[in-house]
Amino acid sequence: MKEFVNNWKLIILLCLTLGMAPFFPEPHIWGKLQWIIGGANGMGFMDWFDVVLHGFPYILLIRLLVISVVKKRAN
Repeated sequence: MKEFVNNWKLIILLCLTLGMAPFFPEPHIWGKLQWIIGGANGMGFMDWFDVVLHGFPYILLIRLLVISVVKKRAN
């Protein structure tokens, strides 16, 4: 499991596929984030679940970026 969450290529692939799907007319996560920024009026459980589902690859990517910066500073 550790190799899975630390694999750069796989995480970037997840961001480009699951994180951005569906691609047209706009990425799903982008629409949800705009909705949240606008006050999240009318968002139900499924909408919040969509945010978590489509946002999780980006959370993993941010995690990898933080780990790599911390390792570089430790050296």
